[in-house]
Amino acid sequence: MGHRPFRDNRVTSHVCLTARAFLASKVIISDVVDEKIRSTVEKIVNSWGGPFSVEMGVPWRKAVSNWKARGGAVVLLTMYGENIANSDVLERITKLGKDLMVIVGSEKIDPECYKICDFQVAIGNEPHAETSALAVFLHEFWRGRQLTHKFKGAKLRVIPQKRGKKVIKVKRG
Repeated sequence: MGHRPFRDNRVTSHVCLTARAFLASKVIISDVVDEKIRSTVEKIVNSWGGPFSVEMGVPWRKAVSNWKARGGAVVLLTMYGENIANSDVLERITKLGKDLMVIVGSEKIDPECYKICDFQVAIGNEPHAETSALAVFLHEFWRGRQLTHKFKGAKLRVIPQKRGKKVIKVKRG
């Protein structure tokens, strides 16, 4: 929420890449269309696999109301929310068994959003970056399982090693 194309391209790209790497299936960039971000995300998915998509230009209120109408729950990541480390908020979210929309913002969140979200979750109750908050939330939500996930359709894969780097092309069968 709140992507500013003239200022936020790199941060928004990092939010998208974090969302994909931590097993979100989609990012909705509300209110604006930014083809540079779409191109970046599509290149990553093409090379490193998916499924993952990006939707743009949907007004945030409409995106949230459509999500809720389909039975999903909405989580707002904010420093004002229930602290993920010392509350049962994650347990309550998990028990719902619903698809989640996780909102992060690059600028001040509209006060209405605080009223219509189902959960307000804080990754610490201090100012923090939306990319790191998203990563920590999804890591805790998936209990670390995303760290060994193999994406479908990947053309490239990293071979972990102690030093250096090794990326291989995935053979198609």
